[in-house]
Parts: sequence; C-alpha cells; structure tokens
Amino acid sequence: MRAEHARLKGLKRIALLGATGSIGRQAIQVIAAHDELELVAAASGSQPIDGLAPLTQVGGDLTALLDRAEPDLVLNAVVGFAGLPATLWALERGVDLALANKESLVAAGDLALGARRRGGGRLLPVDSEHSAAFQCLEGHAPQTVDALVITASGGPFRGRNREELAEVTPEEALAHPTWNMGPKITIDSATLANKGLELIEAHFLFDLPYERIEVVVHPTSTVHALVRLRDGAAIAHLGYPDMRVPISFALTYPARVATPVPPLDLAGGLSLEFSAPDLETFPLLALARRAGEAGGTYPCAYNAANEVAVAAFLAGRLPFLGIAEAVEETLDRVDGAPARDLEDLVEADAAARRLAQERLAVA
Repeated sequence: MRAEHARLKGLKRIALLGATGSIGRQAIQVIAAHDELELVAAASGSQPIDGLAPLTQVGGDLTALLDRAEPDLVLNAVVGFAGLPATLWALERGVDLALANKESLVAAGDLALGARRRGGGRLLPVDSEHSAAFQCLEGHAPQTVDALVITASGGPFRGRNREELAEVTPEEALAHPTWNMGPKITIDSATLANKGLELIEAHFLFDLPYERIEVVVHPTSTVHALVRLRDGAAIAHLGYPDMRVPISFALTYPARVATPVPPLDLAGGLSLEFSAPDLETFPLLALARRAGEAGGTYPCAYNAANEVAVAAFLAGRLPFLGIAEAVEETLDRVDGAPARDLEDLVEADAAARRLAQERLAVA
C-alpha cells in the first residue's frame, strides 16, 4: 500500500544498491535534491547505513531487499559480478534499471537481454560513456548509425611503456587524473580493463557488432562518446567529468532535470585531444575485444579473472603487469561455452576464478 500511495503522489521510488561507493554517495545527493525522487531502500556491502532509507541492508541477498521495497527504479551500483542477481531481478520484472554495475551486463549479456525482452522495462546506463552514447543515439534509426566511439582518459599511466610500468605500486595506480572512483574501477582504468568492460557492455546495450565500436584516448574526459552516422556526421556528448550528470539523467529520465554542474567554458580555451590506445602496453583492452568477439562465457571469464587479479594487485600479491597476464592465461584455459541459465553462468564465473587463482599461486 505504501508503494501505491507514493506512486499516486507522483513519486519515483528508488532502490539504491551500493550506497556507500562513489556512485551511491553521489546518487544520494541527486535524490535529496529532487522532491519527486524517493529513496525507499538502500544496500551496502559491509558499511553500516542505518537510517539512510526506510529499508536498509548490509550484505546479504539484494533481491530479497528488492522484493520488500517494490521500487520503480533500481540503481545498481554494486561493484563486480555480485551485482548480477539484482540486474536480472529488475530486468525480469520490468522495473527500470539504472545500471552502474557494468560487470553484470558483461558477464550475463545474452541472459540479461533475454530478461529485458521478457520484462519490458527500461535499461538506463549510468557509466558516463554509455549514458552519453545512449543520448547521442536517441532518435536515430539503427540503419543510420555507422559506429560508436567511446573515450578513455588513459588513466594515470598514459604515455608510459611496459618497462616503466613493471614496478608500479597500488598507490600510484589509484591516483586517477580526472575521475574520483572506487579502488577496483580506478585500477581497471589504469590497465584499460575498464574500457574493455565498457566495450563489451556497449555491444549488448546498443546491439552493435564489435567492429563498429571504437575506443580512443581523450585525456580531459570532456567528450564522453561520439556516434558516427552514415552520412559522415558525428554527434558528440560533451561535459565536465562529473558523475552527477549521468546519475541524474538515469534517475529522472526522460525529464533531464537541472544539476549543480557548471556548463562547459567553451571560450576558456577548451582543448579536445584524441589518440589511439596503446594496446601493447595496455593489452586488457584488446583481450576484452577478443573475449567479446568469442562470445559465450568468455566475457564472463574475462571479468572474473580481472576481478581476481585486481584484488591480488591491491593486496601486493601480483605486479601491475601481471593483471593482464592472469586474464590472458585464464581466457586461454576456459572453454567459454554459452550459459543456458544463471546457474551455468555462476559455474563459469567460479571456474574462471579458480583458474586465475591457480595462476596466481605459481606467479
């Protein structure tokens, strides 16, 4: 009854998963600034959040919380494969999903799209690049789109070669030049694995083959995505690197409400620099494309091995360059067979993690 009463008042009931992370904290600011948004449930992995919402949960089964909350929109900002059940819960039920958990779509792309077709709800990307691509693609018939270009800042090690990265420490890798993110995503940005995950996610989000998705390095993170059209035009989404913009877009879609983010100062000497990524120094981007093109559960294995390797690097058990090596060896050893259901996918994820851990044990 409470959920129905809120809807009669015109409120959008939001469940926030991953409330204490970077996305979650900024989402709370956005929700608090708009009376039409109501935070009805919040979850965190380990930190206490008592009183943040009428329903709160630390750890545990996220889908049980969603069943109780009956939200109109789920903002899934959980990090890693752990966010997958909540993604499928929302898509199966036709509940709008604001997705910041790219790993769940990477790992379960075909299963997730099947759930979306059955449920009929909206899938609104929260990653700045995918939110930008979503906006650039709106109103354009698929046959008019030639290619999608997503941008990468290049991370803290842009311009270095492999030899210069051999002794990189976690502290150095966590010093991102433009974005303020959690540790796992920040390391992924430093290795370009984050862009690899976004490449696979874009394939599933926008139904584009991999050969029509480009990645370019753009250090200032001013242009978040471009769409090339068949007539030679290119449409770009520009803005300062501030995650409140894509968060607000997803939570209030299609209203596009005001945010406190300033407009671009075009007259102040705006510089737009682009270059090709260095795939030799940062092979995880090429490995992601390889996994995506192979299909099946190879993207799931890529994600699983990367999660294991990043955790080992942060714990001081693996060198920076060893992250890509662990992922590549895991991809070489898995069978990559397609998943028929969630159980198959969980097994594929676990198998890839075991292989990655075996590699770490002898590293």
